[in-house]
Amino acid sequence: MKAKRVTMEEDLKKAFEIRKEVFVEEQGVPLEDEFDEFDNLNGQCEHILVYYEEKPVGTGRLRWVDEVGKLERICILEPYRKFGLGKVIITALEGIAQERGTKKVKLHGQTHAEGFYKKLGYQTSSSVFIEDGIPHYLMTKELLNR
Repeated sequence: MKAKRVTMEEDLKKAFEIRKEVFVEEQGVPLEDEFDEFDNLNGQCEHILVYYEEKPVGTGRLRWVDEVGKLERICILEPYRKFGLGKVIITALEGIAQERGTKKVKLHGQTHAEGFYKKLGYQTSSSVFIEDGIPHYLMTKELLNR
């Protein structure tokens, strides 16, 4: 298991394929809502891929919103969800945030994943809201200095 920063279009396409399978095909998010103007390699956000046995099976991205790192589009292909890869993705994105001096991160976590994020130090910071037809919480975390 390893996380890799996406720096080439070929890897970005792999991340998109994973997101399409999980969010669009599995969870029913409209295709036009899944991809946006931040899905590129021009520095507006950082994308990562996580590998299991040399195969890309998960992804996530980090975007800066008002000096807060926002973890987004975090997903893992269904057969690989029980191997601890979610923690690998979150740790990698938090590490990128810390490299840039970001002191706080947030995410919109699906309600079923609230316990997972709490184990990683996130606090629930909102009541339930609906995003793309799916219930979410705003979750936040203060990052420790490295």
